Amino acid sequence: MKLLVFVLNNTDKLDELMVELSEAGIRGATIIESSGMAQVLTHSGEDDPLIAYLRSIMDPAKDNNKTILFVSEEDEIVTIREVIKKVIGDLSEPQTGILFTIPIDFTDGIKKEPKA
Repeated sequence: MKLLVFVLNNTDKLDELMVELSEAGIRGATIIESSGMAQVLTHSGEDDPLIAYLRSIMDPAKDNNKTILFVSEEDEIVTIREVIKKVIGDLSEPQTGILFTIPIDFTDGIKKEPKA
């Protein structure tokens, strides 16, 4: 079992992503409001040249991301990644998101759905 973490930069795609995941049979994600370091720095009062540069490249109307957490088996990880790629596109492109997994040693309180 793994924890898959997806930080979604383009939050306009959140609803479409959730619908596509549901249609692919993925259930049970937790969505958290989040902010990246660059976003925090661009709103600080610092006069540092790096911060001025970050302000110039950041979208000032965009204040946060969505961090989506999935506790999933390996086969579901493959499906989630495919859906994210379909909806969000190539994550190597700017302002899309980042995706990673972390191994989970144990879980408690998660209802396991019977496999079909």
